Amino acid sequence: MDRNINCVQVYSNEPKVVVIGGGTGSSILLSGLKKYTPNITAIITVADDGGSSGVLREDLGMLAPGDIRACLLALANTEPTMEKLLQYRFDNGILKNQSFGNLFLAAMVGIHGSFEKAIQEASNVLAITGKVYPMTLDDVHLYARLDNGMIVKGESQIPKEVLKSKSKIDRIYINPQKSNPLKEAVSAIKDADLIVLGPGSLYTSVIPNLLVNNIVEKIFEATAPKVYISNIMTQPGETDGFSVFDHVEAILKHSREDLLDYVIANIGEIPQDRLSDYITDGSRPVKFDDYDREKLAELNIKLIEDNLIEVKNNYIRHDNDYLSQLLMRIAKNNINNSHNYIV
Repeated sequence: MDRNINCVQVYSNEPKVVVIGGGTGSSILLSGLKKYTPNITAIITVADDGGSSGVLREDLGMLAPGDIRACLLALANTEPTMEKLLQYRFDNGILKNQSFGNLFLAAMVGIHGSFEKAIQEASNVLAITGKVYPMTLDDVHLYARLDNGMIVKGESQIPKEVLKSKSKIDRIYINPQKSNPLKEAVSAIKDADLIVLGPGSLYTSVIPNLLVNNIVEKIFEATAPKVYISNIMTQPGETDGFSVFDHVEAILKHSREDLLDYVIANIGEIPQDRLSDYITDGSRPVKFDDYDREKLAELNIKLIEDNLIEVKNNYIRHDNDYLSQLLMRIAKNNINNSHNYIV
C-alpha cells in the first residue's frame, strides 16, 4: 500500500477534518477518525510545561513534545513494536518517567534543526494518516487569571493553584501574546470540511489554541461547520462543577460568541463501578440538562446528544469510533449541501 500522505490527500474524496486541541482527548479522537478519512489535520497545543515534556522544554529549549507525540502515535500506521517503543517510559535512573517518544522527537529536533521539521520527519517515519502541526512555533507560556485576581503562570501550575486557592479560572492567556500560527495550519482550516474543537482539557488543551494571533478569525471565516465535543467528566482544578454550557461559554469567552455551529454532548450513563474511582479523584460527570439545551438554542448552536461513553482499561473515554461516525455525518452533510461531495 502506498503510504505517501500527500498523494492520499490529493486523491481521496473523503472529508477534510481539522482537529484542534491536545492531550489524551485529541489523540483518542484521531485514532478513530483515521478509519474514516485520510484527510486529517491536527493542530495541537505546545504550552505544556509539566512532566517529561516540561523537563525537555526546560533543558533543551524546545517546544513541549508530549501532546504532539501522542497525536502522531494515534495517527501512526506502523508496527506494534515501534508503537510500544515510542510509548515506553523509563522507570529508573536519570531518565525516570521520561517518555522514549519525547526523546525521539527531541533527537529529531537536534538532527533537523527545527521543531517543525522534526514533526514532518517523524510523521514520515511513522507513516501517519494526515498531518500534525503545533499551534505555534513560538515559545509560549500559559497564564491564568483567577476570580480572586491571582495570576498563575504555567499549564501544570494552574489546576494546582485553583484547588489550593478555591478560586475558579476567569480567563487564560499566553505570553508572548502575538504568537503566530503555522501557515500550513491556517491553510488547512481554510480548506476544511469540518473543524473540531476538543475533547480535552478545556483551559489547558483546547482554549490555548484559540489564543494564537488571528486564529479565531481564520476559524470563523472558514466555511466548514465548527463543532465542539464536550468532555464527559470534569477536570479537578479546571472545570469543577461545570456543565456542558459552562464549557461552551468558556470557549466563546476566549474567542467570539458566534464561533460554534454544533456541540456534541454525552447523555450516556456512566457505570457506577467506574464512577466511584473518578469521584474519589475529584472528577464528576459534566452536567447536562434542559438549561444547557435552552442556552445553546439561544446561541443558535445545534446540539447533538448521544451515548458517547466507552470504558477501556478502566478509564471512561469517548467512544472514538461512534464519535467519528457522527463527525463524518456532519462533514458529509455540509459537503452535500455545498454540492461538492463526490459519492
